[in-house]
Amino acid sequence: MLNKFKVGDTKTFTHVVNEGDIAKFSSGTVHNVYATFALGRDAEWASRQFVLEMKEEHEEGIGTMLTIEHQSPAMLGDKVVIEATIQKLERNEIICTYTAKVNERVIAIGTTGQKILKKEKLKALFAAL
Repeated sequence: MLNKFKVGDTKTFTHVVNEGDIAKFSSGTVHNVYATFALGRDAEWASRQFVLEMKEEHEEGIGTMLTIEHQSPAMLGDKVVIEATIQKLERNEIICTYTAKVNERVIAIGTTGQKILKKEKLKALFAAL
């Protein structure tokens, strides 16, 4: 694992809310807004940008936690900017806080966790299931 970052470093991911992101289940559409599950996916992706630069060829990242605290909705077509900030780096674990905004309006805050493990270890863990 490459130690390229420090606490306080940030990465940003921008996403435009589309039909695939709305709150929809097998029973139908709930709301035409950015769904919690889509926001979670994108928050993890923002944080994963650190992992992509830290992991070596024989390693891979795996998510360990995700929290989401909604503040305001994002509508179809809104451009959401998610800024992930390293909160903690300990051995092979990276914890980030994130803020998701539409313009200056905060739509969500939360935390993500990921670990970087050897691919062989992950393969063995999955096989044991």
